[in-house]
Amino acid sequence: MKILLTGSKGQLGLCFQDRLPQGWDCLALDSTALDISSREAVLTVVREYQPDAIVNAAAYTAVDKAEGDAIRANAVNAHGPENLASAANEVQARLVHISTDYVFDGSADVPYLESDAVNPLGVYGKSKLAGELLAQLVHPQAIIIRTAWVFSEYGNNFLKTMLRLGQDRDTLGVVADQYGNPTYAGDIAEAVIELLKAESSKGIYHYCGDAATSWHQFAEEIFRQAVEQNKLACAPVVNAITTDQYPTPAARPAFSTLCTEKIQQLGIQPSDWQSAITKVLGRL
Repeated sequence: MKILLTGSKGQLGLCFQDRLPQGWDCLALDSTALDISSREAVLTVVREYQPDAIVNAAAYTAVDKAEGDAIRANAVNAHGPENLASAANEVQARLVHISTDYVFDGSADVPYLESDAVNPLGVYGKSKLAGELLAQLVHPQAIIIRTAWVFSEYGNNFLKTMLRLGQDRDTLGVVADQYGNPTYAGDIAEAVIELLKAESSKGIYHYCGDAATSWHQFAEEIFRQAVEQNKLACAPVVNAITTDQYPTPAARPAFSTLCTEKIQQLGIQPSDWQSAITKVLGRL
């Protein structure tokens, strides 16, 4: 299978390349090699490479910065998937597009299903939702994977930020009233590969960590394991704070837990994020 991978230097892009099945060919491009917001650039690459599938791991992910940069966020997150979908149609390639839990407003009290009403709170979530809709409009066979709270051994993420802060501080405050599912990028990559192997798997799927938690509880588990693995001499005191005590330019959903029952029906299990922390710490 020939795969065109966008966002090749991001967490998911790097994890996907690490797990590429034997015999598969992958053209892995970052934003400098392919700006997915450029229809002409996308068409040129796709026509030349003739992929069997396109995996779009590229995204504008700066949630707070997006509030003042809506044009660029929409160019990448909305029109990028649209361009890839159009090019995929032309060469009869499959499309896997990665989306986010931020398409929901967080007002629910049970895990979100794929069919639940969407209502993003900020520019980032709105741009990602637009990308979902445009990709499916142009390429009805597209696979959309919504995921959440991504971490890995690569790039910048919550786990690595906590480790850095834990080395410098004795105490820190972490938001305790936002709930979601930490998800290991390596597990997302494996889920994408399994979906590509499946004969019929179009539509939206939720894929994330197997248990919901708060940022505060996530941080405490990171520190517990970091001390256990001698990555930190001792864990800092992690004070639970509210969203109001940590204001940000973009509003976050208070509850963005995703239900993964649909993807589990295909035999794909959710990310065991606590075990994944152990793996990631061992690789750092």
